Amino acid sequence: MPVRRGRQTAPPRKRRWGRSKGGFGCKIHAVCDALGLPVRFILTGSQGAECRQAIPLLENLSARAVLADKAYDTNALREWLEIRGIKAVIPPKSNRKEEIDCDYCHYKERHVIECMFGKLKHYRRIATRYEKKAINYRGMLSFASVLLWLR
Repeated sequence: MPVRRGRQTAPPRKRRWGRSKGGFGCKIHAVCDALGLPVRFILTGSQGAECRQAIPLLENLSARAVLADKAYDTNALREWLEIRGIKAVIPPKSNRKEEIDCDYCHYKERHVIECMFGKLKHYRRIATRYEKKAINYRGMLSFASVLLWLR
């Protein structure tokens, strides 16, 4: 067996960096409370669909309503929320066959999650994503989240 010299890299499943149009990167899927404080987040590769992470993010959380953007508009998520008695405030995708109503007055409050991401990106290591390994980036994300909670 040949000996590998030089820098060793972690397998792709540990790095959580994915190929996209802009190069390598990752997505942060997050849940925040009504005040804009982060509660839970998941890292995925940048090429993955966002809607696949919604149910794992929302498990074991109590909420009266879930506000999400169009990327999370799936029948599976809507059914999962309906079973638990949670109001889905998700605008329908433009290619949806059946018409679904959305409470746009309630949807206006979704700016809170965008503000939370803006506050997280004030920390340079979160915004620039210099870390090569997902565990290091997740650690910095956790640290920045704690600092937001301590404000």
